Amino acid sequence: MISQHTSYTSLAEQYIQVREFTNRLAAPLSPEDCMIQSMPDASPVRWHLAHTTWFFETFLLAPLSGYRVFDEEFSYLFNSYYNQVGAQFPRARRGTISRPGLKRTREYREYVNQRMLDFLEHGEHCDDTRYTIQVGLNHEQQHQELILTDIKHALAGNPLLPVYEAGPTAPFETPADTWIDFSGGIYPVGHAGSGFAYDNESPRHETLLRDFAIAGHPVTCGQFMDFIEDGGYERADHWLSAGWTTVQERGWKAPLYWVKRDGDWMQFTLSGLKPVDREWPVCHVSYFEADAWARWAGYRLPTEFEWEVAAPHSEGDQFADLLLECGFAVHPTGGDSADCRPAQMFGGVWEWTSSSYAAYPGYLPPDGAIGEYNGKFMCNQYVLRGGSVATSSAHIRPTYRNFFPPETRWQFSGFRVAK
Repeated sequence: MISQHTSYTSLAEQYIQVREFTNRLAAPLSPEDCMIQSMPDASPVRWHLAHTTWFFETFLLAPLSGYRVFDEEFSYLFNSYYNQVGAQFPRARRGTISRPGLKRTREYREYVNQRMLDFLEHGEHCDDTRYTIQVGLNHEQQHQELILTDIKHALAGNPLLPVYEAGPTAPFETPADTWIDFSGGIYPVGHAGSGFAYDNESPRHETLLRDFAIAGHPVTCGQFMDFIEDGGYERADHWLSAGWTTVQERGWKAPLYWVKRDGDWMQFTLSGLKPVDREWPVCHVSYFEADAWARWAGYRLPTEFEWEVAAPHSEGDQFADLLLECGFAVHPTGGDSADCRPAQMFGGVWEWTSSSYAAYPGYLPPDGAIGEYNGKFMCNQYVLRGGSVATSSAHIRPTYRNFFPPETRWQFSGFRVAK
């Protein structure tokens, strides 16, 4: 939960900053860009702009006496999955809706913003209300990342390979291959402290780990090329059964956005088509591909608790210059470094772990519709840790648990191995 010392003024400032940055991410896009939905897992940018606004209106403003909802129909169009709030328009068809248009969506954001700022300045705020505000802000920051991943997928499907925005793709030298050893024992894991965390990061508890070693950096594009050249996508013995079936059905031959041009590997980035740099961490791979590479190399993926124990335990501000707010580098070229700790664990790529997404011992979801935010998805998904170049620095903490189905590739996802 948010600190008791957080003032309403600072919370209002945070609200303005988060909401304006979302607008900044949408600024390079045309109204047509903001409508497109390239696959069922992605959503139009316009939907992200409206849904994050719907969250504040629904959970904070609508219960207030005298508040007039901007448009009653928006509750159906922009509710994502909150069954306790009401029915939802089918996710896979969000791109088929042309109205409300982008102009009307922006009017909706401004309408809610004005009333939220008045509420933050003059309203009564109990602990539960402040927590819901903080959830809403963190929720919007998650959608900022989704705006980038979703529009990247859409633009990559355009044969013209249009540029979202020019950005840095500076050369990066990967640290030497090293292993960092950790002794077995009983370790505390999970969120502790006064800073914000999602409910799925708690309760803090103890876990037993055996001796293990974790790679000093994520697997690189060059290392993954070796796997491809050794027939990695053609040999079933490297793959989980479900992974091999997925490879066959979808025709995977390389990470998402990789293409061969004149015999060389290229990859689509938010600033267009770029040569694959062997030193960069491999990105846009599924859990299945990460697991297959690890098996091919004779290693394994770390558990989420091994990853957490190995991670530098520092405040997120230390990594703020690596992440989304610094100008969102168009492709991950590295990450943080730490003495005597694995490098690049924050701010490069989300890192797959071998852990299924499940509840911690003693976990209870919050009451009400907010309790649907994390808990009900604890099935058939795997945990990723760390944060990518598209992740807000507010989400950089060792205990943060991202989660996706094992076939997911459109996120900025990579991996490191353990033994």
